[in-house]
Amino acid sequence: MLSKSFLALLLVVGVAIALIIPPAFAATVNPCPPEMVMIPGGKFTMGSDNSGYIEELSDQEVRVSSFCIDKYEVTNSQFAAFVKATGYVTVAERPLSKEQFPDLPDEQRLPGSLVFAIAQPGAKQLSWWHWQTGANWQNPFGREIAHPGNYPVVHIAYEDAVAYAQWAGKSLPTEAQWEYAARGGLNGATYAWGDQYSEKKANTWQGIFPFFNTKKDGYAGIAPVGSFPPNGYGLYDMTGNVWELTSDWFMPGHNHKTHSVNPTGPEQSFDPNKPTEKALHVIKGGSYLCAPNYCSRFRPAARESQAPDTGTTHIGFRLVKNLTTERIKNEV
Repeated sequence: MLSKSFLALLLVVGVAIALIIPPAFAATVNPCPPEMVMIPGGKFTMGSDNSGYIEELSDQEVRVSSFCIDKYEVTNSQFAAFVKATGYVTVAERPLSKEQFPDLPDEQRLPGSLVFAIAQPGAKQLSWWHWQTGANWQNPFGREIAHPGNYPVVHIAYEDAVAYAQWAGKSLPTEAQWEYAARGGLNGATYAWGDQYSEKKANTWQGIFPFFNTKKDGYAGIAPVGSFPPNGYGLYDMTGNVWELTSDWFMPGHNHKTHSVNPTGPEQSFDPNKPTEKALHVIKGGSYLCAPNYCSRFRPAARESQAPDTGTTHIGFRLVKNLTTERIKNEV
């Protein structure tokens, strides 16, 4: 039991500290909303020259200002609150348009999304993805099996993420912001935790993809947010679990960001692996479907392109909140 005299002493000390610390400083110690982490600005090497993927070729002079970023991927509960407040209908819940798909019969225009299924030996490339009628954020597999509220929301198209961000008063991160935050202060390390792959550090695929998963990390599919250790900035699931959308258009390499401060990416997109698709955004972080024998994109430098009108069972997002212009000017 604390004595009255001791409590009085604490009160005096507290008042003295309040008088010593300038109010402006006290107000900016943690400028981020709840469940967001402030990432201190700085310079880093973006991308990698050692991965073997030409789309990751690095730039060593990329600089970002301090910003806030969600500690966790956006969850089903958070997205449900948005839908309840706004009545929003996601892309996966809308019928396919006749303008975009003029040759499809009406029965094939039903709402749906792409769903992963374990493949059989000898399966053709990408045959493990199936268009599933009725698949969406509430029914990830197209049937009445929902992920709990603390799981990351999936089957999210780019415009869905942007709509949620506007409602939340935040924005999607640029690729530079995302990668800088994912590195957790370990500039140049292969993984968010160091240079050695670990099946215990993130939700990835163990075994031979796409045929069997040994589940050594404890999960065959998506995991609840925060199930694995955070990175050096206190951010969870920046590696694996679900891919995360960014605001940048996709182009191979990072030379267009040379000596840039807060780069926002190129003005148009192009992926040589998808030459007919002209509007592709960068996704980062890999997912529970990334294995050492396939994908291996569970690294901060890794990146893939994603069409803005498509969601899947392994793509979600988290958001950032940019700080004031005055603060940015002081930093750069």
